[in-house]
Amino acid sequence: MIRVNSPQHDSFVRDRLPKPGNMPEFPGVDPDPGVLNCVTFLLDAHLDGPSADRLAIRSGARSWTYRQLGHHVGQMANVLTQNYGVRPGNRVLLRGANSPEIAALWLAVQKIGAVGVVSMSLLRAGELVTLIDHAKPVLAVCDVDISADLETALGLAGLECQMVTFTDEGGQLFDEMSLKSPDCETCQTLADDASVIGYTSGTTGAPKATVHFHRDILAICETVCRHIIRPTADDVFIGTAPLAFTFGLGGLLIFPFYAGACTVLNPRYSAQGFAAAIAHYRASICFTVPTFYQRMLRAENALSFNTLRLAVSSGEALPQGVRDLWQDQTGVNLAEVLGSTEMLHAFAGAQGAAIRPGLIGPAIPGYELAILDPMGQALPLGTVGRLAVKGPTGCRYLTDPRQSEYVQNGWNLTGDMCKMDTSGYIAYLSRADDMIISAGYNISGLEVENALLTHPGVAECAVIGVADEQRGQIVVAFVVPVQVENPATPDQLQAHVQRLIAPYKYPRRIEFVDALPRNESGKLQRFRLS
Repeated sequence: MIRVNSPQHDSFVRDRLPKPGNMPEFPGVDPDPGVLNCVTFLLDAHLDGPSADRLAIRSGARSWTYRQLGHHVGQMANVLTQNYGVRPGNRVLLRGANSPEIAALWLAVQKIGAVGVVSMSLLRAGELVTLIDHAKPVLAVCDVDISADLETALGLAGLECQMVTFTDEGGQLFDEMSLKSPDCETCQTLADDASVIGYTSGTTGAPKATVHFHRDILAICETVCRHIIRPTADDVFIGTAPLAFTFGLGGLLIFPFYAGACTVLNPRYSAQGFAAAIAHYRASICFTVPTFYQRMLRAENALSFNTLRLAVSSGEALPQGVRDLWQDQTGVNLAEVLGSTEMLHAFAGAQGAAIRPGLIGPAIPGYELAILDPMGQALPLGTVGRLAVKGPTGCRYLTDPRQSEYVQNGWNLTGDMCKMDTSGYIAYLSRADDMIISAGYNISGLEVENALLTHPGVAECAVIGVADEQRGQIVVAFVVPVQVENPATPDQLQAHVQRLIAPYKYPRRIEFVDALPRNESGKLQRFRLS
């Protein structure tokens, strides 16, 4: 069969992908790519018939139907190509908090066959320089309120990259859009053409750039979306993760648009504000991290969640106590999924009757899991080891030697320490670099955290290993108390842990803090604890 030539004549991304020997295996994926552009099923499919007048996006008091979204996307696409010369394969940097504009811009970039690079809105000039130098965008589109850092970064990077700014349905971008037709043909990209460059959160070191193809966008719709989320066109999605993270990109853009549903895109939420937004927008599916579920239960009455049918937790381990409390107080299904930026989205999880206490779930259909030893050999069931994944998505770092660490013998090694039971369900123990080895014992910080969280005086906590001359490492707990003025004593918390789990696992040092360090999506940054 003759392979169709890609329209992405700018081969910058393809030229910097890992060599074939360093690529993961993609079982079941057709090696002949064919033509595929993700916009055809995320947007174009909803522009004819009654679905065109369904709500696509709500933000504050604003709302766009699919027809209006398609109109804006077409105009944006024409601005990008006609005013700024963006061509298939070029990288376009998008900078802004979650908003209708950022979502439409992402679709416009896909529509013209360019490659989307969404940056977190909180990044500063120095951090942006690294991203710009790595991805080499030809155009940056930015919310005018946060454009100063980007303008500084572009000057420091010394790159010929144009910039255009926008506000809520206004600014330079919309001025230029007003002169453009909304009619724009969708570029006939190949299924294995680059769609997006997603940056890891940097919680375990310098962020890595992961490349995902158009076929990968469809793959997560046919796996985690179909089997865990199970959306309908009547659903309303809401979440706290930025679109710059693939957890947010999937849950707040790809999955709702795949189903022809509505998504709520607001910049940021407090826990109380998120609970109020769920009620206000009558959201039926929400995505956030465990900490937000815990905080929302303290902030709002459970009646605030009576429109939800599904809550999805990811980003960090979900304590069993939080899951039980959420279920008891709301009656809402709380599904935990495990994924990574490298895999684009989730590859393991369960929901509804398939949920089992203390376990994340099995491989999502389409993926396969294994628990491996340091030599890459499969371990017996019930043995703790490195989690390995294969499926229709996989790790492709852009010019990064760490590819050979993540991909070994065709497997994606996620960096998670897990064990698997006889039914294929996995239990999460820790990140591989978070496993604490103290006096010869392997200690899961997550297990200690779960024990601490059952104490009524603990609001949040994080457990790490700290170097110690005598024991190699000691267990140290950072605790946010429920009552700052009258916290439980360290002795009381230590005794509480020793009553619940093996005594050698108890935290030998406890420090009380006002808050735990988290990134823009609410994910705990353990490397900032010491």
